[in-house]
Amino acid sequence: MKTFYITTAIDYVNGSPHLGHAYEKVLTDVIARFRRLMGDEVYFLTGVDEHGQKVQQSAKKRGIEPQAFCDEVSQEFRAMCVKLNISNNDFIRTTEPRHKNVVARLLQQLFDKGEIYKAEYQGFYSTRQEQFLQDKDRNPDGSWPEIFGEVTQITESNYFFKLKAYQDWLVQYLKDNDGFVFPRYRQKQVLEFLAEPLNDLCISRPRERLEWGIPLPFDVNYVTYVWFDALVNYYSAVEDKPGIWPADFHVIGKDILVPPHAVYWPIMLKACGLPIPKTLLAHGWWSINGSKMSKSTGNFVDPMGFADQYGVDALRFFMIREMSVGQDSDFSLNQFLVRYNSELANNLGNLVNRTLNMVNRFAGGAVPAAVAADAELETELKTLWVKTRDEFLTLCEGFQFHVALERAFGFVTATNRYVEQRAPWKLGKSAETADQALLATALATMAEALRLAVTLLPAVMPETTEKVYGVIGYTPAGAWRERLDWAAPLTGAKVAETAILFPRPQAPEAAKG
Repeated sequence: MKTFYITTAIDYVNGSPHLGHAYEKVLTDVIARFRRLMGDEVYFLTGVDEHGQKVQQSAKKRGIEPQAFCDEVSQEFRAMCVKLNISNNDFIRTTEPRHKNVVARLLQQLFDKGEIYKAEYQGFYSTRQEQFLQDKDRNPDGSWPEIFGEVTQITESNYFFKLKAYQDWLVQYLKDNDGFVFPRYRQKQVLEFLAEPLNDLCISRPRERLEWGIPLPFDVNYVTYVWFDALVNYYSAVEDKPGIWPADFHVIGKDILVPPHAVYWPIMLKACGLPIPKTLLAHGWWSINGSKMSKSTGNFVDPMGFADQYGVDALRFFMIREMSVGQDSDFSLNQFLVRYNSELANNLGNLVNRTLNMVNRFAGGAVPAAVAADAELETELKTLWVKTRDEFLTLCEGFQFHVALERAFGFVTATNRYVEQRAPWKLGKSAETADQALLATALATMAEALRLAVTLLPAVMPETTEKVYGVIGYTPAGAWRERLDWAAPLTGAKVAETAILFPRPQAPEAAKG
C-alpha cells in the first residue's frame, strides 16, 4: 500500500517564522494526524529553503557566512515545529548533500536530453522575488507592483529550461485532472494563467552575481535558480524511500500556486519522467486585526509567544476553527478570546470539570455502570452522537475542519445541556432506587459523551486529548474509528478530582510578540 505523503512548502530562511508559517504547519499536521487516525501510513515532510540572493545579502549584512546564517534561522523553524506539536517525519534543508545531489543529477539529466540551453537574456530583474520580469508584470501605469521591490534592467547569458514546450501538455493534464488543485476554483486560475503563452524558464544565475546556490553540474560558473532548487525538495527527501512518491498533497500558500507549484513543478517532473503529485492544496492568508501583517508596524502575531501565553492547543484550535481551508481569514485577539472562553473554557472545560466533580461526589471517584434502561434524554444524546461522528468524519475528509470542529463542540454543548436537564445533583439527594439508577446512568452517560467528544479532537488538539484521557482514567485501545462507537470503556475508571485545561487568559497585550 502506498504511503500517504504530504508536504508543506519549505520556508525561506530570510526571516523568522510568523503566523502564516505556523498555520501552514498546523493545517498540514491536522491532515497528517487525521489520516493516521483513519489507518493510513503517513509520511509528512517540512523544511526550509536556504539558497538565493536574499540569503546571501542578509548574511553579508550580518558579517557572517551564508551557511551560518541559514543554520541559525532554520533552527527557529525547527523550534516552531517542536513547539506547535507538528508531527513531521522529516525536516529537509536545501543545503543538505542529499538534496543538492538530486538537484544536480536532475539538472544534468535534463541538460543531456536537450531540455536546457544557453542564451542571452535582456530585460528586468526583481531581486526581492529573485525572478526575471516581463512588461505584462507591470501595473497599468507602467510602474512595477510593490511585491517586486527594486527592479533593475540587466543583460546577461543564462541557461533556460524549455518550459513552453510543455504548455499544451499541462493544459490538457489540468483538464483531465480537475481535482489537481484544491479548492477547485483555484485550478481555473491556473488555466487562466496558461491562456497566455509561456516563456522558457531561466534556471541559472551567474556566480559573479550570486554565489550562494547549487552549482550547475554542466557549468560551474552558474548556480541554480532558487525555484528549480527548492521545488525538488519534495522529491529529494523521499527518492530513496520506496512507496512514497508521488506526493498526495503539497500544502502551500495561494501566493506560490502560480506559477511555481502549478506550472514549473509539474512540467519539471514531466520533463524528468517522474510522476506528478496528486493534489496541490492552496490555503489562504491571515490578516491581523483586519489589516495586512506587518512586523514594522507592529501588526503581527508571534506564534511562539502566543502559544506560550495561551497554550499550544488553544492556538492550534483557533487557527483551524477560524479559517476555512482555501479562504482568507483574520486573526484578532478579541475573536481568539471569544472562542477560547466560549468553546474551550466554558464548554469543553466546563464539561470536564462537571464530570470529574460529580463522579467524585456521587460515585466515589469511579465511573459507574449505566444501570437504568435508556431514557429519552440518553437516547437523544446517543442519536446526536452518531450524527455528529458521521458528519465530522465526512467533513474532515473534505478538509472542512472548521465545520467539523463546530459539529464536535455542538455535541459538547448538547452534553452540557443534558447535564442540566438530567440534574445529577438532584438525583444524588434522593434515596429512591429508581433515582439512584438514573444517577448512575447519568454519570456514565456524561463520562462516555465526554470521552467520545474528545476522541474527535486529537488531530487538532493532541495535548488536550491526552490530558482529558488522563483525568477520566481512559487508556485508548484498538483502531480510532472503533473508539468512536458509544460503549462503556470507562466503567470502573478512576477519575481525577479536578483539571484546569484552559486557565483564564491574562494580559492580552502579551499576545503581540
